[in-house]
Amino acid sequence: MKPQFLVHDAKDNVGVAVTDIKSGEKLSGACLEDGSRISLEAKDAIPLGHKVALSAFKKGENVTKYGVVIGHTTQPISKGQHVHVQNVKSNRWSQ
Repeated sequence: MKPQFLVHDAKDNVGVAVTDIKSGEKLSGACLEDGSRISLEAKDAIPLGHKVALSAFKKGENVTKYGVVIGHTTQPISKGQHVHVQNVKSNRWSQ
């Protein structure tokens, strides 16, 4: 099965949608660093290029992409949920 999301680094806790994802869809993802496969269910619709949570987050936790902390959560996020400006504050704009 072709992956619907990619994980850039094994340390990442979000994946990036490589297709539009529908809520409730069973997803297959792949890690580019080590080739591992990840399965999860989408809790939200996730547009192409947006992030999906690989695990649950509490408010204030770091979001890691490309092996680097890119921001922190502003509210709890469930595994499989859309991760974007509605629930993450970017480190780029918080300095």
